[in-house]
Amino acid sequence: MFVLSDHDNIVLQYLTELRDIEIQKDRSRFRNNLERIGTILAYELSKDLSYQSIGIQTPIEKTTGKILQEQPLLICVMRAAMPFFQGFLNVFDRADCGFVGAYRKEAGKNISIDFLYQATPDLTDREVILIDPMLATGKSIISTVENLLKIGKPKMLHVVGAIAAPEGIDHISKNLGLDHKFWIGAIDRALNEKSYIVPGLGDAGDLAFGPKL
Repeated sequence: MFVLSDHDNIVLQYLTELRDIEIQKDRSRFRNNLERIGTILAYELSKDLSYQSIGIQTPIEKTTGKILQEQPLLICVMRAAMPFFQGFLNVFDRADCGFVGAYRKEAGKNISIDFLYQATPDLTDREVILIDPMLATGKSIISTVENLLKIGKPKMLHVVGAIAAPEGIDHISKNLGLDHKFWIGAIDRALNEKSYIVPGLGDAGDLAFGPKL
C-alpha cells in the first residue's frame, strides 16, 4: 500500500485545504485540489508499471527512450471522482477510460450500493485503475468491481483514493478476490456511526458540484 501522507510533501497542504470548512466554500479550489492529488498519485502509481525501450530520432542524433509497455485503463466512479479522475487523465493522457455511476443508499444503519450507469472497455488482462476519492466502508468498491468483472478480469487492480478509512481498506482487502494494490492520499482515523470518514471532509461530490436531491 502506498500512502502519500506518510511523509511530508505538498499533498498535505492540498488535503488540509480539502478538509477546511471555510476553504470548501470555493468549489473551484476544492475540485482543483482533488485534481492535483490525483495527478501526484498517478505519478507515483506510474512507477509501478512496466516500460519498454524504443529508438527515436532527436534533432541531433538517434537515441533511445522509454514508454509505457501498455496503457492502463482508468475507471471513474461518478460523480465525486470526476476532478480526481482528471488528475489521472492528466498523467495517463492516452489511456482508455471507463465510467461507473454508483451511489450509496442509506436506510438507518443499512447501506446498499445502486448502479445507474456503466460504460467501460474490456478489462481482461489489463492494469486497471479504479478511481474514487473517498474509500469509506469499501462496499461501493466491492460492488463496482463485481459489476466490472462481468466484462473481464484485470491483470492488476489499482484502487486509488484521496482519503480512506481503515475499515474500508480492511473490507476491500478481505473481499476483493483478485490481485490489487492501494494508492491513498491519507488514511483517516475511523468511520463514525453513520459510516462517514472522520475527520474526513464531508461529501466530496456535493463539495465539488453542489448538493443533490
